[in-house]
Amino acid sequence: MKIGKVPENVLKRSVLKQIHTKRPEVLLGANVGEDCAAIKLAADEMVVLSTDPITGAVQDIGSLAIQVTVNDLASSGAEPVGVLLTILLPPKAREIALKRIMGQVEEACARAGVQIIGGHTEVTAAVNQPVVTVCGVGKVKDGKLISTAGARPGMDILVTKWIGIEGTSILAKEREAELLTRFSAAFVEQAKKFDAYLSVLPEAGIASEAGVCAMHDVTEGGIFGALWEMAEASGVGLEIDLKKIPIRQETVEVCEFFGINPYKLISSGCMLMAAVDGNTLVRELGKAGIPATVIGKAVEGNDRILWNDDEKRFLEPPKTDELYEVMEE
Repeated sequence: MKIGKVPENVLKRSVLKQIHTKRPEVLLGANVGEDCAAIKLAADEMVVLSTDPITGAVQDIGSLAIQVTVNDLASSGAEPVGVLLTILLPPKAREIALKRIMGQVEEACARAGVQIIGGHTEVTAAVNQPVVTVCGVGKVKDGKLISTAGARPGMDILVTKWIGIEGTSILAKEREAELLTRFSAAFVEQAKKFDAYLSVLPEAGIASEAGVCAMHDVTEGGIFGALWEMAEASGVGLEIDLKKIPIRQETVEVCEFFGINPYKLISSGCMLMAAVDGNTLVRELGKAGIPATVIGKAVEGNDRILWNDDEKRFLEPPKTDELYEVMEE
């Protein structure tokens, strides 16, 4: 395709015609020539916004873009309503690639009940692979907003599902040929299917009703990065039992193969939470079939400590995600 905005006929055919999910709150949505979207909310509701780019994956870029943003909104206790998309394509891209991305986006939006309300689609020599950036719009009732900064000393720290599931799935899809030199096809297929666990909407809804005090979707930087960010935002210290952090064996083996640290691997689908009574929240999540584990406590002070039996180490501020170490090779 030629550099610049995609032609109007391509926009209509491969973008707008892929949008089917609708929300009653949306008064003005995606259309040719529209610069803005309009959403009507009740007097006692707040708008919650989030934005994220997807730059480290290609195969499922549309699905991941929506899932990550929807997860961010859910971590604030908000109900996702709509998304604005920016899709940047390299000049070598074909229209079929744009249509595939939009198909992934709409499928993910339909699962989450989210409407595509606008965006921008462009071909540019500034990128060498597709880049999708999503701005998400959600709503939450007054008094129900949850932040990353809600952890207080004495609260339990817990996580849902397992760490590293997003990174494991991406690596299994993007580096399948390499993994097949060591692992069976069945093993790699199982790792690919970890994308089925990427939504945190169910646990966010249950936790919000159960009185969770802080939530944070575990994304870039992995669980170590998310723990640091929650502690920094809340102004607390941490004491975390490394052996209690749940991890799938597939993640362990994929990370060993690539020589990366699973605790620093992008982990959407794993929600970090702080609660006054973490065990009660674990039981509530368990009733819905969502595994969760208390991994430690928030404490006074600024020390963020990881315990591995009697071995003590300190968390550090997050650095580049381990996924990029592999993808840039």
